[in-house]
Amino acid sequence: MFAKLLALFILVPLVELYLFLILGSRIGLGPTLIIIVFTAILGAALTKSQGARALARFRQASAEGRLPHNEVLDGLLILIAGAVLLTPGFLTDTVGFLLLVPPVRAILRTRLGTYLKSRIKIVPGTTPPQETTPAPPPGNGQIIDVEVIKDE
Repeated sequence: MFAKLLALFILVPLVELYLFLILGSRIGLGPTLIIIVFTAILGAALTKSQGARALARFRQASAEGRLPHNEVLDGLLILIAGAVLLTPGFLTDTVGFLLLVPPVRAILRTRLGTYLKSRIKIVPGTTPPQETTPAPPPGNGQIIDVEVIKDE
């Protein structure tokens, strides 16, 4: 796993640098920088709107009593999209924008869910024995009636 991450952190910047040089030599430095800044701004706006939708779906699933696992995975993928869109580069921008496309995200969400299910083991536990007698009320058992009076 460490070797894969190390390779990723070495190869991605090299590919990005290569793409910068190729595109910069074809269209010039100014337009290349404008594209990078524009995609970062557009990516941040799209990430914000997609994230808000994912949060709304998460809240709705929770309110309905459903386990919001798909909504959580969507939120994770949107967070990753935002991170790579803010990273300057054409390869990372492409990956980020693809993660913001709902059908692409659905495919990745399914694969990620399958992967996580294979990595998680649920072990049934035993429930502790229940007390048969109710616990006594706190204090000495007296009930005090309280009325709140507002000063106006």
